[in-house]
Amino acid sequence: MALGSQNALLAAIWQALSGDAGIVARVGPDGIRDRLLPHPVLPAIVFADIETGDLSTATEPGEEHRLTIEVWSRADGRRDGQEIAALVRQTLDDRPLTLEGAALVSLLYTGSRSRRDAKTGAFVSELRFRAVTE
Repeated sequence: MALGSQNALLAAIWQALSGDAGIVARVGPDGIRDRLLPHPVLPAIVFADIETGDLSTATEPGEEHRLTIEVWSRADGRRDGQEIAALVRQTLDDRPLTLEGAALVSLLYTGSRSRRDAKTGAFVSELRFRAVTE
């Protein structure tokens, strides 16, 4: 495995999210993005931070990925974003995903946070995951 299974992991996550009818019904077919657009259509799911570190053993190459997925919503409260975040968690937590050029050992939900974005006034639900690839 070459260093850099990040893109394969993100592609597999995008495929899982965009293949879930419940999620697509909530955010639309273009609602899952790798960045927040300047004038976004909300609600939306956005790939935020990803940090990757070496997790190789003496005999096997490996990487640990800490990633954040954000759910953005302009609804009158946090509920809309939190409901979509629950769907994202259900779709990804401890699910087997197929990666191109790497193998997913685990993908686990590690925590979340909800906040109002001061600049846009939108609510943001952040989900954090830890993935291990080899």
